[in-house]
Amino acid sequence: MATPPQAYTDVVARIASAAQAAGRDPSSVTLVAVSKTQAWDAIEPVLSAGQRVFGENRVQEAMARWDGKADDLTLHLIGPLQTNKAREAVQFFDVIETLDRERLARALADEILKQGRAPRLYIQVNTGEEDQKAGVVPAEADSFIAACRTTYGLKIEGLMCIPPADEPPGPHFALLGKIAARNGLECLSMGMSGDFETAIRFGATSVRVGSAVFGARS
Repeated sequence: MATPPQAYTDVVARIASAAQAAGRDPSSVTLVAVSKTQAWDAIEPVLSAGQRVFGENRVQEAMARWDGKADDLTLHLIGPLQTNKAREAVQFFDVIETLDRERLARALADEILKQGRAPRLYIQVNTGEEDQKAGVVPAEADSFIAACRTTYGLKIEGLMCIPPADEPPGPHFALLGKIAARNGLECLSMGMSGDFETAIRFGATSVRVGSAVFGARS
């Protein structure tokens, strides 16, 4: 079983190889190491190996894990965000990837105005239209992006998706890319441990990789 630093090095090499195979510069793909629920003794060696971008699912858990340790890091919120946690999320995270409804857009806009701090924002698209998953459905994505920009004055950096586990991910990545292109968005957060190389082929600019780096979550 590879140690986290060995697994991390392997993932970085696989990202570079996938990017080169797609005719892309490896530096155009950011690895978001998904540290949610991981013990610090698994995270610290990956941090020491040079990783500076981490993904977390829950606001309170992330704040407890990274308090006093987040200097020079970029922290992404990749789990669903409740509106009552908008204040802490805006205060703590550098990137929020799960904007998916107008009530949350309003809450984030209010907090950004109050705090004078604006995390980079991604809209989550539920490409598989799965009832159990968060995200705006594809048919409503264009209007929601427009509302975020015009009604709430939010600057949207990109889109995020999590394809259905039982379907080939490629068509979902392609769909996300099409929605992004027609809305003038260049950043795509897509691909996880099992499919990040496919996501890179379809234009991912960031991949969210947990178990392939850290091993199975406890």
